[in-house]
Amino acid sequence: MQSTQTFKKYKPYPLVHLAHREWASNVITGAPIWVSTDLRDGNQALVEPMNATKKLAYFQKLVEMGFKEIEIAYPSASQTDFDFCRTLIEQNLIPDDVRVAVLMPSIEKHIKRTFEAMSGAKKVTMHLYNPTADNQRKIVFDKSKAEIIALAVEGTRIIKEEAAKFKGDVMFQYSPESFSQTELEFARDVVNAVISEWMPTKNAPMVINLPNTLEACTPNIYADRIEWMSKQMLERDSVILSVHPHNDRGTAVASAEMAILAGAQRVEGTLMGNGERAGNVDLITMAFNLYSQGIDPMLDIYNIDTILQEIITLTHSTIPPRHPYVGSMIYTAFSGTHQDAIKKGMEFQKVALDGYWHVPYLVIDPKDIKRDYRDVVRINSQSGKSGVAYVLKEFYGIETTKNMQIEIATEVQRLCDEKGIEVNAEEIFKVFRQICKL
Repeated sequence: MQSTQTFKKYKPYPLVHLAHREWASNVITGAPIWVSTDLRDGNQALVEPMNATKKLAYFQKLVEMGFKEIEIAYPSASQTDFDFCRTLIEQNLIPDDVRVAVLMPSIEKHIKRTFEAMSGAKKVTMHLYNPTADNQRKIVFDKSKAEIIALAVEGTRIIKEEAAKFKGDVMFQYSPESFSQTELEFARDVVNAVISEWMPTKNAPMVINLPNTLEACTPNIYADRIEWMSKQMLERDSVILSVHPHNDRGTAVASAEMAILAGAQRVEGTLMGNGERAGNVDLITMAFNLYSQGIDPMLDIYNIDTILQEIITLTHSTIPPRHPYVGSMIYTAFSGTHQDAIKKGMEFQKVALDGYWHVPYLVIDPKDIKRDYRDVVRINSQSGKSGVAYVLKEFYGIETTKNMQIEIATEVQRLCDEKGIEVNAEEIFKVFRQICKL
């Protein structure tokens, strides 16, 4: 095959030279501060964006799940987003323990319009951003590094002035929007200039958000960048370090987890990873990853099937059958060897006395999220005698001998080959009855 050599136009992502890398030896021991961006980043990724009624229903689902920070809109960008903010505030629909966030560019009229939209809110995060990457500075904005810093500082100053007049609790958040493509030294300079202008304290911290806006590096390099920034940041004890990983390389969850190891305290993302372009970090997968390590995710993921079904209805989205933890077939085994291990693991679990989960091939107990064990083992031409034995015992309470299992499995496999699809429990029971002449 003739090579076009087109790959040569892409530069390898630069390494970070950390003298004493710490994140690789750290362990995650607790859940981060979760921030849902479903109503903003997620909504703009939908082919049919949600109307106000659907956005409100989605907001209420996020509250039910336990999210305490929810980014609700970009109110200066559209009347629809502005009106949604007003509806939540004027109808008193935001619980007292929930902080809502709104996004704005570093432009004075947008900042003032955003404060107008949030008038009356009790707890709000004013999220300021401006692009900082080399290609955007030169190609899109035609601005120097000094001009980019001045833009960020000026936006911070205006927000500070408006916040002084605002009656609610204002938390300030700044994002160098294209951090992942920004030279580290310049990202540090912009961030520290903003911190110096805002002057956070331990009692009144601010958020510095470092997004993987275009995921172009491996997760370990992103972690290196987060650790480097964390060590270079002014007033570090007064800053909540946040990350917003995108999924261009398919490793957003790993990037977020490694970022936490590297010092991040807060993660922005969406349910199922829905987000503009390649998607955001999937907060559901990440929460279950923590859960599977014995860590309380601090979100209600126990009723996840019901919640996600409602989300699907609101967004007209789908869940791939092999999606981690929540796909319809993620706990399903067809392979005979897998079925045998699961069957023996289930039997062992009934007598295990240490309180831990031991079943092979199942990272968590399906019953934890109200899944039935009957969905675990399904029979097709790849299955063996253990799968057949499991189905007969689980569905009908029938214990079978090894010889009987072999005989039934042989007939079931013939039936599967003949039909070309899987067989259900009733068909397996029918084979059992025929063989036993019942």
